Amino acid sequence: MVSEYSVSLKKIIDEIGLQQYYMPHDPETLFVSNKSIDRPGLQLVGYLEFFDSSQIVVLGQTEYTFLRNLTDEERAAHIEPILSRKPPAVIIARDITPSKTMTDYAKKYEVPILTTVDDTSTLTAALVSFLNVELAPRITRHGVLVEVYGEGCLLIGNSGVGKSETAIELIKRGHRLIADDAVEIKRVSKKSLVGSSPENIRHFIELRGIGIINARRIFGMGAVKVSEKIDMVINMELWDSTKVYDRMGMDNEYMEILGIEVPVVTIPVKPGRNLAIIIEVAAMNQRQKKMGYNGAQELLQNLGMDISPDDIGKKKIDTNW
Repeated sequence: MVSEYSVSLKKIIDEIGLQQYYMPHDPETLFVSNKSIDRPGLQLVGYLEFFDSSQIVVLGQTEYTFLRNLTDEERAAHIEPILSRKPPAVIIARDITPSKTMTDYAKKYEVPILTTVDDTSTLTAALVSFLNVELAPRITRHGVLVEVYGEGCLLIGNSGVGKSETAIELIKRGHRLIADDAVEIKRVSKKSLVGSSPENIRHFIELRGIGIINARRIFGMGAVKVSEKIDMVINMELWDSTKVYDRMGMDNEYMEILGIEVPVVTIPVKPGRNLAIIIEVAAMNQRQKKMGYNGAQELLQNLGMDISPDDIGKKKIDTNW
């Protein structure tokens, strides 16, 4: 079952930098749940068959020039059918002053009118980008999210395996914490996942034997970050002497999160292993792979083995995460 998310009109106004021209109610109580926007073209001339009233309506210079050249009666005939469907808001670009006809029907049907000095393309890009993040499908999972050399690394594993302790060591080595214990993951596009922390526990870390600490207070603002793209998953598991671990790195393991394949590296944990350094190397190695270089492939070719990219396996893994 797909959950429906919403964002308040007040948050959109603050984020995009919009001005309130007419607001029938407190914008904190008005919500938008559709991440698409509508720039009416055919709708202005009466074709409303596919008009979605849950979308924000954006009007620019083209639309207003068309309306300006109409008589008052014709203008009303084109505007009322749109506003009568009560879209969540009408945003007018290029600092254009809404016409009296527009304002009258907005008041009649209680449709907010917002304005901006930005041109239509700039407004549309900012609005779509913001709504894609705020209304993205999401899940919350147990784990730790850190940024290592610009790579978003999601540490997963059973409770007590050492994820938080490893995150502390990474912070001390100059990397940044995004979330500990609970990671909220959003699918912001068909290829991208962004992770963040629930606001009420943001920047806090639990260390067994010490308790709760605030990483921002102890290590400074440079040690934390609000959100980060998830580039790879680090699966930390206790060392199993009966298990054969990958020593070459020829197989590309991945797991699916919200329908997106994310590379996975499994790191066995046992006393004496410096997990922070291992994760640093894993992050740098993953960046090289994204740029088309595979160290294991080059080594085997140097040994005289005919290895092509097609010979590198791809394996989906399942975890208890």
